[in-house]
Amino acid sequence: MKKIVVIGSNGQLGNCIKKIAPDFESDYEFIFTDSQTLDVTNEGQVEAFFYDSKPDFCINASAYTAVDLAEKEKEKAFAVNADGVAYLAQACYDHKAVLIHVSTDYVFDGETNLCYSEDDFTNPIGVYGESKLKGEELAMEINPKTIILRTSWLYSEFNKNFVKTMLNLFSQKDELGIVADQFGQPTNANDLAEAIMDIVRNPQLNFGIFHFSNYPETTWYEFAKKIAEFSKSSIKLNSLTTEQYPTPAKRPKRSTMCLDKIEEVYKIEPKHWENSLEECVNILLQ
Repeated sequence: MKKIVVIGSNGQLGNCIKKIAPDFESDYEFIFTDSQTLDVTNEGQVEAFFYDSKPDFCINASAYTAVDLAEKEKEKAFAVNADGVAYLAQACYDHKAVLIHVSTDYVFDGETNLCYSEDDFTNPIGVYGESKLKGEELAMEINPKTIILRTSWLYSEFNKNFVKTMLNLFSQKDELGIVADQFGQPTNANDLAEAIMDIVRNPQLNFGIFHFSNYPETTWYEFAKKIAEFSKSSIKLNSLTTEQYPTPAKRPKRSTMCLDKIEEVYKIEPKHWENSLEECVNILLQ
């Protein structure tokens, strides 16, 4: 039986993988770790863990994701998103394991009117994106058996995310301003978890960088409007410009990713974001 180690199992994606793991336990043994049981920034700890567990696959769902805080905590962001990824990649290489590493649309600067392909020029505009790009580069350099999945605007019924924040604010406020000039693709972490397991089970693994999200693109404002609609909230939403809602870290204006490659190579068809959002909102309101 093949072994799958899931790093960062207490995050959104990790929890979503935990949720579906029982469906695959006849073929795979899952080992779930969190920052308490495995510190990815500790190279010796990572080495010892892989020596003991000897996994066939390592799904790295751990990350430093505090986009604004990263501007102040650059060292911490790079320790987790770059150094930690390098240690995992090295351990995977030493033990002949496949690394499936989750990255982000923030590796792009967002200065385009088109969608980004996997081969497009990366140019992060903040520390978070810089640290994630460095992690990608180190993973690919160290372990040829690496699959990088860039995703965007991740949400789920678990942990803190935009959907849960909106639902909470809708219950407290009568009116809310939301940024309407930043474009991207909301992604239900449950869909990403299923896509990862589709890849794991594929007999013909193709390594390299892939984009996965729900589709098509939208704005934070339109995203919030749909959350309000699906939750039957009567809140009044006002559209804001990025200039009207300044943040410590700059955000890409349009970080929409092309999804053709993962469809062609792995036959994975992403879902429409509105359908996936409605499913999540229904779960949260149960």
